[in-house]
Amino acid sequence: MKLVIQGKNLEVTTAIHEYVHQKITKAVSHFEQLTTEVDVHLSVARNPRINPKQTAEVTIYANGTVIRAQESSENLYASIDLVADKIARQLRKYKEKRQDKSQNLPKTGEVVIDHPVVEDLIGDRSPELPPEVIRTKYFAMPLITVDEALEQLQFIDHDFYMFRNAETEEINVIYKRSNHRGYGVIQPRHGDAESNGKSAQANTETLSSSKAAQV
Repeated sequence: MKLVIQGKNLEVTTAIHEYVHQKITKAVSHFEQLTTEVDVHLSVARNPRINPKQTAEVTIYANGTVIRAQESSENLYASIDLVADKIARQLRKYKEKRQDKSQNLPKTGEVVIDHPVVEDLIGDRSPELPPEVIRTKYFAMPLITVDEALEQLQFIDHDFYMFRNAETEEINVIYKRSNHRGYGVIQPRHGDAESNGKSAQANTETLSSSKAAQV
């Protein structure tokens, strides 16, 4: 398992590095076969007098799935403890879902098409970022269904998830609805604006209604 530790507005000392290694290794100890890489990002607010938060963020790459957790407190070591516990729960949830799916494997003779994941997204290009961009991330985007995107959203500790829709092969965004229960999907608009707008709205409301009971 590859473990990468980075710091922002702080020096990752030997003591901090060893503490992170100990806590994260213990958190993923029962899931090492699923885990390929773990990225840990530690940060401290620029002005601790105004904002005392010290944040620990963990991103795990597990067989094509991204699992993420983030916690903040007034103490960096406390934040590391909290995020280690949280990522362990996320991994347990992910493993349980994998086991549930394995019990519903296709019958003998059925063909399952496995879409390869492209690891290198930018090739030899060097991304040029404007000064105001703090961090940038690149992820492979294999074709997945809306239901699969919803599962991914529940693992990354974010309010939204961008994915390539297996039905349309286009980039979509699934997000948590703030004022209502359920989820919504943002889709590109093509052709007649009015008709496509109604179609997208209908798809969004259908997803929100059908998934609300699962949340």
